[in-house]
Amino acid sequence: MIRVISGLYRGARLRKVPSPLVRPMPDKLKSALFNILRDDVAGRSVLDGFAGTGSVGIEALSRGAARAVFIEELPAAAAVLRHNLRKLGADVRARVVNREFNRAVILLARDGLRFDLVFLDPPYRLLEERNPLKVVAKRGILSPGGLIVLRRHFKTDFEPKFFARARKVRLGDDTLEFFKSV
Repeated sequence: MIRVISGLYRGARLRKVPSPLVRPMPDKLKSALFNILRDDVAGRSVLDGFAGTGSVGIEALSRGAARAVFIEELPAAAAVLRHNLRKLGADVRARVVNREFNRAVILLARDGLRFDLVFLDPPYRLLEERNPLKVVAKRGILSPGGLIVLRRHFKTDFEPKFFARARKVRLGDDTLEFFKSV
């Protein structure tokens, strides 16, 4: 079961994506993430990259984020995400971009969008092949003073290069890394 932990949509259950390619963030990890962020969510613009069900971006909206953009490549996941947003009435403050991550970021940059918080939860193998922070840096979609949160498996080697690591938290097999502009 995927649920919203706190805020306006607290307790709401979200529909799951029927695919092994989607790995929702467990409640314990999501709770730890938002406990770290605390007051850094309200009024912010949020990008939920590799969104899946949208549980992280929806949690941010529930906790007062001004707006959220969700990037999800899988059409079935994007459909579930749209359903979850409509069900909560959060679709008025949200946009779903059903494209590959790099192409979606290019599109958002062309639209002039900037984000205060960027959540990235890519497939673990993708981090071994390429760095999603590169396109974020190249296209300049992180607002000045903004924050990127990356979830990865603790054994996955990852070198940020484009941003300065502000914090690293390991919970079980997961690592949350927080990056700021250099």
